[in-house]
Amino acid sequence: MIVLNLVCEQQHKFEGWFHSNEDFARQNERGLVSCPACGSTAVARLPSGPRVVRARAKAEPAPNKQGVPALFKLLQAVLESTEDVGERFAEEARKIHYEEVPARNIRGVTSVQDAKELLEEGIAVLPLPLPPRSGMH
Repeated sequence: MIVLNLVCEQQHKFEGWFHSNEDFARQNERGLVSCPACGSTAVARLPSGPRVVRARAKAEPAPNKQGVPALFKLLQAVLESTEDVGERFAEEARKIHYEEVPARNIRGVTSVQDAKELLEEGIAVLPLPLPPRSGMH
């Protein structure tokens, strides 16, 4: 991996990480390299010595059962203590909030717009990237 110093037509300077000089040239020709400040695809390489980023020689060992990350334990606890209502999340959250059904902990899927509307109604929601239950070991 190499790190190149780049500049756009607006003179915004930034770095780009590429597999090689040729990789940068190919991506730049196709308009795939853009300035993070203004979005311009008119990007040029600044004169500099490229920095090469090398992978670590020693790989990190995989965690054993005693070293399971705390986040995994938290996600597992959420999965075990909630009911999966799937796509009906917003509807079920409203029913619980307005006491149309008994209160219970739920999880599910909803759109960003529906989540915003729930928050505006005073219904607490917490987006979590939970894997499907079948994916848990």
